[in-house]
Amino acid sequence: MAYKDPREPFSRINVDEAKAMITGGSAVVIDVREPHEYAAAHVPGAKLIPVNTIINHKDEIPDAGDLVFICAVGQRSALACEYAAALGKQNLYNVEGGTDAWVRAGLPVETGAPAVAR
Repeated sequence: MAYKDPREPFSRINVDEAKAMITGGSAVVIDVREPHEYAAAHVPGAKLIPVNTIINHKDEIPDAGDLVFICAVGQRSALACEYAAALGKQNLYNVEGGTDAWVRAGLPVETGAPAVAR
């Protein structure tokens, strides 16, 4: 179940909750890893915006809807949620366990480089 720490501007969700949000069409997934990590395996349809470029690519992050951030294990994506909140974004979710947990759960992945290299 989604967990919201009042000290954080985002909710923590597990991979099953993330999958449900994505399948339901209510979420945009932002992968904040590096391009080589993304190319190895990523959540289908995830948009690549490495964590250190979030501020520079703020216009690529939607203002409405649920924003699901994912990295390898959940640390960089938590930081990305903090950056997004500082930019005024809302409905922020961090996938606990990240892509590693997604893969371990047997959920679908895509491989290959992003359409636009960053």
